[in-house]
Amino acid sequence: MGWLAVVGLLVWLMHDRGYDPDFDTGVAEPAYRGGGPLVLFDEGHRNTHTASGAYQPFVELLRHDGYAVSVLDGPVAPERLSGVAVLVVVCAQGANETSDEPAFTGDEASAIERWVLAGGALLLVTDHWPFGPAVESLAGRFGVQMGGGLVQDVAHCEPSLGDSHLVFARGDGLLRDHPLLDGRSAAERVERVLTFTGQSLVGPPGTTAFLALSDDATERPPGTPRVERDGGDVRITMEYGEPVPARGRAQGLALEHGRGRVVVLGEAGLLRAQRESGGRLVGMNHPGCDNRQLALNLMHWLSRAL
Repeated sequence: MGWLAVVGLLVWLMHDRGYDPDFDTGVAEPAYRGGGPLVLFDEGHRNTHTASGAYQPFVELLRHDGYAVSVLDGPVAPERLSGVAVLVVVCAQGANETSDEPAFTGDEASAIERWVLAGGALLLVTDHWPFGPAVESLAGRFGVQMGGGLVQDVAHCEPSLGDSHLVFARGDGLLRDHPLLDGRSAAERVERVLTFTGQSLVGPPGTTAFLALSDDATERPPGTPRVERDGGDVRITMEYGEPVPARGRAQGLALEHGRGRVVVLGEAGLLRAQRESGGRLVGMNHPGCDNRQLALNLMHWLSRAL
């Protein structure tokens, strides 16, 4: 039998769960000291994580680093991208019942691609089903393919959290050489990144898989979502298939597209800072990982501070 994600898990993942109010978003050496680049944070596509919810620590971190952050609460249009340095899209969802249809129209995807070709920068944060399929058509404009399932790696995981919580360490060769891992100085060098259950990615030639999956990694592909109705209640279940090899794939990609830059992440929790009711820390606040520094570094690369 394949792995079964029951409705409770899916509902938990599809709603913004808030953030850790004690997480320190201060930046000792800001990249910009006034008049920093404009970051546009997408909230117009049924996004699970918002700038005032689960991703507030990320947004506040950017503001303390000198960026100006604005929220997009409608469709993407060329005029909304004017003057924007980085467009951030986190866990967009389709408008259908199972949330896995394309979240962006063809016109929106074309506008984003033209903007990137002209020098814009895109941070596209995805996750397992339904989030991978929902942005697959947008990612395809940049040659990025989504696995869409659940990645596991018994050999490279955080044992206390389970084999879908992956550890990417330089010593294991899974943090591949790229400026966004090196930062502006030795103090900003990223040594260890932790992800919190996501999908795999593969990019076009010339892409750097900076969070590279090991040869031991596998992915359970999503099946067909099952929708059950009981009066006004809707129950959605997803049965994932048997694991298939995920070697050669990644959970973090960086690439150049025309004059612009793109970073795609296969898991959204790594840029959060959540404290669950039981006290477990999820994201940039988890001890022993450099996710916080990675968040700053990847934005520095996208905005060309690196």
